[in-house]
Amino acid sequence: MFKLIKKPMAIFLIIAFATVSLATNSFAQAAMEGSEITTEEMVVDALLVRPLGLIAIILGAGIFVISLPFSLLGRNVGEAGSKLVGDPAVFTFVRPLGEF
Repeated sequence: MFKLIKKPMAIFLIIAFATVSLATNSFAQAAMEGSEITTEEMVVDALLVRPLGLIAIILGAGIFVISLPFSLLGRNVGEAGSKLVGDPAVFTFVRPLGEF
């Protein structure tokens, strides 16, 4: 009985290992092909995403000022400022054009 199970199981494992090794190569190739930033991505970033980032900075600064008394009580002013103003500022002004 075990001889009947061994042969199909061996064939299944060989096919499974071969398929997995081929799939990992294709995933790596797809990741490398997608790393180039296109002109369209840069245009969308410059005309749409960066202005939205500027709006996020302004809104975050307003929310930070409103929440400042509570942040002082909770002793997390630095963390609140970083999350509400700093992160949007880095997203808007520091990152390369076209990278989302």
